Amino acid sequence: MMKQQTQSSKQPSSQRSAALYQKALQLMPGGCSRNTVLRQPHPLYAEAGRGCYVTDIDGVQRIDFANNMAALIHGHAHPQIVAAVTEQLHKGTAFTLATEVEIDFAEHLCSRNPGFENIRFVNSGTEAIMSCLKAARAFTGRPKIAKVEGAYHGLYDFAEVSQTAKPENWGAPDHPASVPVAHGTPPSTLNDVIVIPFNDPETALAILDQHADDLACVLVDPMPHRVGLIPASESFITALSNWTRKHGALLVFDEVITFRTRYGGAQERYSVQPDLTAMGKLIGGGFPVGALAGRRDVMEVMNPRANQLLFPHSGTFSANPITMTAGLTAMQLFDRDAVCRLNALSDQLRGQITEAIQLADVPACVTGEGSMFRIHMKPTPPTDYRSAYETPQEARIKSALLDHLFDHGFMMINTCSGTLSTAMTEKEISAFSEVLLNGLRTVKPLFDE
Repeated sequence: MMKQQTQSSKQPSSQRSAALYQKALQLMPGGCSRNTVLRQPHPLYAEAGRGCYVTDIDGVQRIDFANNMAALIHGHAHPQIVAAVTEQLHKGTAFTLATEVEIDFAEHLCSRNPGFENIRFVNSGTEAIMSCLKAARAFTGRPKIAKVEGAYHGLYDFAEVSQTAKPENWGAPDHPASVPVAHGTPPSTLNDVIVIPFNDPETALAILDQHADDLACVLVDPMPHRVGLIPASESFITALSNWTRKHGALLVFDEVITFRTRYGGAQERYSVQPDLTAMGKLIGGGFPVGALAGRRDVMEVMNPRANQLLFPHSGTFSANPITMTAGLTAMQLFDRDAVCRLNALSDQLRGQITEAIQLADVPACVTGEGSMFRIHMKPTPPTDYRSAYETPQEARIKSALLDHLFDHGFMMINTCSGTLSTAMTEKEISAFSEVLLNGLRTVKPLFDE
């Protein structure tokens, strides 16, 4: 593990950020429009980003392993993306006309995966998931969906059920409860969402069998972040695929985050293909984006030229030329060689994280695949949402470690997860590993409390 010079642990001045937050508190609930930017005692505000470095308005530079919640595959302000978008800006940002770049981008994404027979663009991962579920209902004529316990799929009422379940309300292991996230969620929504455990084919199928005539689809993230950032097993995915085909339901993959792990998405690791796939984040090249792709006959429910339109679908900013230009440029840059290089660098980092855990002699572990990783304050990797669930002690240790990393120049996702960008090199991951080792040694006494 390389020795690297790290930033002092002394807290830098953040007077401008503190003043801005006081103003923001008067204008927005909690002083923000996205909870993930909040920190104690106040969020910091970005001034600029370049590559894998971000500088805040108080002049402090940090290495970015959050990458806007896994959305920035090439880091910040990649010159080719900036140039392409700037050229399009001079032509216009959105029209009530189609643009050629939408077709070019659709062609590119479909070329990456043989299961993408048709595609449509939307404006976020949440919207992509929502559209997949509505398309599945339209295609099957059925009301219910099934999803994995604890998995995050965005803001849509049906998709968010169970993502914040706790021991006191999550129900029996063989019959997970449909737990709402937002107060006031209609009981009818909960009744139409069937929750299954992750990577437990036998239990999952037993639950699905009870609702076979009513299920439109089974929604799965092939490596769900909040379930522990562990890949779905081949046996689990194959069992779900066989079940949906037998019972006339659809298999829907959420690849909003995981599409970065392989050239054609995380689904490349399995012997079966989903019927629909939701995408977002990295495919926008730094701009808001979503997409759904899959079987031509399923996607046909959105065809306004069909004899019967089953799912009217549109959006003012869907497929706008700015996002399409940025996304096409970003994904062309993220070719097979780039995917392999980034995954190899990530393998190296996960190995160094494991080494740091061993050197610090703490009961922690790292999970992940492709260009993502998550550090757990547990001695062994979790296998599902319930084993990944943090105890209060683990949450305290995680927060202390995140603060150490942040104070020493590293931005992380608040679950102690990170994503790599193509702008990173061995220099950045070695620096991270060194600071992580020091951080684990610092928080070690907390494991004994």
